[in-house]
Amino acid sequence: MATVTRENIGILNEKIIVKVAKDDYLPSFQKAIKDYSKKANIPGFRKGMVPVGMVKKMYGSSVFAYEVIKSVERGLTDYMKNEQLNIFAQPLPLPDNDAPKLDMNQPDEYQFSFEVGLKPEFSIADLAQAHVTKYKIDVTDKMINEEIDRTLIRGGEKTDAQEVTSEDNELIVTFIETDAEGNEIEGGTRKETSLQVKYFTDDFRNELMGKKIGDFLIIHLSRAFEEKEMKWIISELALVKDEQEAMDKFFKLLIDKVSSIEKPALAVEFFKLIYPGKEINTEEEFRNEMRNEIETQWDSQTRSKLHDQIYHELLHTNIDFPEDFLKRWMLTGTEKQKSPDEVEREFPVFVNQLKWSLITEKLVRDVNIEVTPEELVEFAKAQLLGYMGGSNINIDQPWVADYIARMMKDNKFVEDSYQRIQTNKLFSWAETQVHPAEVTISVDDFTKMLEEHKHVH
Repeated sequence: MATVTRENIGILNEKIIVKVAKDDYLPSFQKAIKDYSKKANIPGFRKGMVPVGMVKKMYGSSVFAYEVIKSVERGLTDYMKNEQLNIFAQPLPLPDNDAPKLDMNQPDEYQFSFEVGLKPEFSIADLAQAHVTKYKIDVTDKMINEEIDRTLIRGGEKTDAQEVTSEDNELIVTFIETDAEGNEIEGGTRKETSLQVKYFTDDFRNELMGKKIGDFLIIHLSRAFEEKEMKWIISELALVKDEQEAMDKFFKLLIDKVSSIEKPALAVEFFKLIYPGKEINTEEEFRNEMRNEIETQWDSQTRSKLHDQIYHELLHTNIDFPEDFLKRWMLTGTEKQKSPDEVEREFPVFVNQLKWSLITEKLVRDVNIEVTPEELVEFAKAQLLGYMGGSNINIDQPWVADYIARMMKDNKFVEDSYQRIQTNKLFSWAETQVHPAEVTISVDDFTKMLEEHKHVH
């Protein structure tokens, strides 16, 4: 039986020394050689009649090394299990081992050393003391009016028109990149898209009025669009990531088609079309329902912002790490070898991810967060509804059951779904532990705050 000892070589860093005597590996080696002789196919010998000495000469060194290493690994594994060592990654073999001394002709006691990094004991940061804010979006009459207008346009009857007469006109236009004088740039951006006249700035809308199909204007993006629409148009035209550089570009705006939209009346028939199954009979009730819908949409984002704050509060948990071991593991223990510079550059992010993993493991264990097979099935159904565009699907149809059954056999889907459900449960629990300050905020201020946070990270 292997002899195993352990010594501390740093913070949460241990050296494990495994010694194996002849009795630990020699019987297995001799048996393995005999088994080889019974199975080997060597020309000139009948199967099972190959002399042991010949097999030993041909395969002995590799079999000997294998059996020694196997007995070392068995001793190491048994020791870590008996000692209940909670380690990071896999033990790293150290250079000071007897691998070069292995000799089947002179079996001896051999010593192998391994380095391990121990997972730390720690206490989770007290969420009751966390300074977090729960934001509530101020849903204004203007927001409701704009959403109602968008809904009316979507439900309106579209007819072709010959010229631009209203900010509600929908245009199909082609953006053709030019210089400041309107000369087309060879290889420049060219994109056809649709948008409403109201998306342009007030001054530019006036220039569009009266324009006909086939007319064009030379536009400077920063003059033609406000900040909110600018982000969309930069994305739509797939322009450079530098927003200021994109805003300074010029385009020929060619009008390909003009549509006029006749909006439906704000009446019971329209209310039923937008909110089927709900008893909405007046414009006031319709506006209230629209307000609730907008609040619900923004609630998911403000809740995500709260979760982000909780995440950072939890990361304030004080945890020690065996940094030297982890850096050596990143150098040699991963499939893709890294250079020392890469390790130093990537280590802060790596250790933060490791920290979050430890915090998650501890919370899941301490709070007893579980994910049941039934929850995985319901999650798969919800995913399917999302793919198919809503809840108008009869979930009891046979093909739905077949689809869910296939998803439950997809290991990656199950693993990803399990993690998402578990994370949602963890943050739902964390919400009950914090005492957030409640702040009402405008959409513009909240969006700006999210953008600033994104840039910081």
